[in-house]
Amino acid sequence: MRAWCNGSLVDPTQPALSVLDHGLTVGDGVFEAIKVTDGQPFALTRHLRRLARSAVGLGLPEPDQDIVRAAIIEVLAEEQLPYGRIRVTFTGGIGPLGSGRDAGEPSVLVVVTAAESPAPTTKAATVPWPRNERGALAGLKTTSYAENVMALAYAQERGGSEAVFANTQGLLCEGTGTNVFCVLEGRVFTPPLSSGCLAGITRELVLEWCDVLETDLTMGELAAADEVFLTSTTRDVQGLHDLDGRLFDAQQPVTAQVRQQWANMEPKDLDP
Repeated sequence: MRAWCNGSLVDPTQPALSVLDHGLTVGDGVFEAIKVTDGQPFALTRHLRRLARSAVGLGLPEPDQDIVRAAIIEVLAEEQLPYGRIRVTFTGGIGPLGSGRDAGEPSVLVVVTAAESPAPTTKAATVPWPRNERGALAGLKTTSYAENVMALAYAQERGGSEAVFANTQGLLCEGTGTNVFCVLEGRVFTPPLSSGCLAGITRELVLEWCDVLETDLTMGELAAADEVFLTSTTRDVQGLHDLDGRLFDAQQPVTAQVRQQWANMEPKDLDP
């Protein structure tokens, strides 16, 4: 594992941020998780573009993408990771202990670590708490993740690796760190961004590379789907073999087609 903080490499096991950093005290920050394949970041331009959108949406200044790119190159140097994960975090910097901000310099952190390749399928559970599709943080990838921590713990207590949210209208929204796709009568559907879900980079590419329809989906349609799969930076395209105790056919032919299309397209361009 290698880490970079505010201009230089740091020991990832030692303190690097001020105890007054607003990202630490009140979660005033945004982040990106970027896949590393053969020592190179995947879809970096799209991730940095989303980092900027999230920062501006949170009221932070736009990060300097040249600085972030240089930091990523520095932490990847000498790592030789066949498969890994980069975490870029951008916070409000030193601020008061309350919600108000100072007009200080933001903090930028970049960490890279090895990762395990995702399994083809997993188990998930729906949670009883809704996403607020009208909330101030809807669609932003912020460091305020306590809700996700609680939801994932709920799923893990039930043997799952992901939790799935409805929104306040009772429509399918997203997972804690994934987008959700349903296969109904051979067609692939996923909730639109208006549902409150994050504009996932893997989701974005699957929409470009595969035949997928964005539409509102009820939780009943999720429960009745012939197949369900998740997408994310660290999962790529991952089918569900179990959702709330409902077991899915092991074949999952449509999910397999989408996964194969991903496998065909991803190596063609590291920065699509």
